[in-house]
Amino acid sequence: MSSRKRFSLPVLLVFLLVLLFLAGATDTLHGKDHNNLSAASGAISRKLLRVVHGARQAKKGPSGGEALPRGIVHGTSNLEMVSMVGDPEKQHGGRPSSKSLVAIPVGIKNKAAVDKLVSKFPADRFTLMVFHYDGAGEEQWDDLEWSRRAVHVSARGQTKWWFAKRFLHPDVVAEYDYVFLWDEDVEVDAFDPVRYLDIVKREGLEVSQPALDRRSEIHHGITARALLRPGVQGGGDVHRRFYKAASALGGGGCDDSSTGPPCAGWVEMMVPVFSRAAWRCSWGMVQNDLVHAWGLDYKLGYCAQGDRTPKVGVVDSEYVLHRGVPTLGGTEGKAADFRVAVRRRSHAEMQIFDRRWKEAAANDASWTDPYQ
Repeated sequence: MSSRKRFSLPVLLVFLLVLLFLAGATDTLHGKDHNNLSAASGAISRKLLRVVHGARQAKKGPSGGEALPRGIVHGTSNLEMVSMVGDPEKQHGGRPSSKSLVAIPVGIKNKAAVDKLVSKFPADRFTLMVFHYDGAGEEQWDDLEWSRRAVHVSARGQTKWWFAKRFLHPDVVAEYDYVFLWDEDVEVDAFDPVRYLDIVKREGLEVSQPALDRRSEIHHGITARALLRPGVQGGGDVHRRFYKAASALGGGGCDDSSTGPPCAGWVEMMVPVFSRAAWRCSWGMVQNDLVHAWGLDYKLGYCAQGDRTPKVGVVDSEYVLHRGVPTLGGTEGKAADFRVAVRRRSHAEMQIFDRRWKEAAANDASWTDPYQ
């Protein structure tokens, strides 16, 4: 028994020493694991922050300047001419002072009409951009006074909306108060652009157009210049809705209860004028591959920065005459066939745009239609 006890005591001591060693090692390992866990947690947190930050940036859209100090990034631009000599800071970097932009597609066959139209816009208040769709370059327009100060862009056979999507990005035209995106076949004898903008600002219109002289080619009644009703004195500068009786064939009418296009909150795509904010929104709706923009007019009210009924309107006191001259293709022979093909494409684009709108509205759970 005594020998068995003497044998077990050293074993017990060794066992205790082993336990103490293991306890210390465990504590050390625990400390290391804790530190490793903390480090891992920190790494995971940082990764999560980076993911969240990246998601926010993706949602916001890349600015391209994340690698740069913020003060050096110029996120917007303009279309002002800048001298190659002199002190750029004293020249204000070409920044416009309360100016608007006029952008018009032009063909050399309509040179006289375009000259008359463009000459209505004073150079100190309006910057001019012309889109050459017929291949006739700037040199064929150089004899006109305004041509030297205009920005010329040329691409054969392209539409106004093709040019607008590619060359009127909101960041490029962000310094202009309003964007006039007009067709070339309008006469402006009764139109003053300065007075027009005074009315637009006073009336709070974000999307607008001048009324059409009743001799014009008119496709939608709301765009026609409003005439005074018998017994009514004076007359307003703007109308925002259109009245018509319901058709006996089942066509809908327009009255005071109408709240949407084409009865209210609507302008045509021929001579639209956009505020800076409205253009930023509208440009986003212009589809890159739908170059005629048919159907877009029914949705412009969503870009009116509020209720479209008061913020979209037609200015009666400053009006234009729409001549309705075909510009892409002409009117005879193969040109006439081309016009038919253009109209067929335009109708197809309207159906495509309408489908895309419906799909986008259905798929975006975060968006609520304010007019439904």
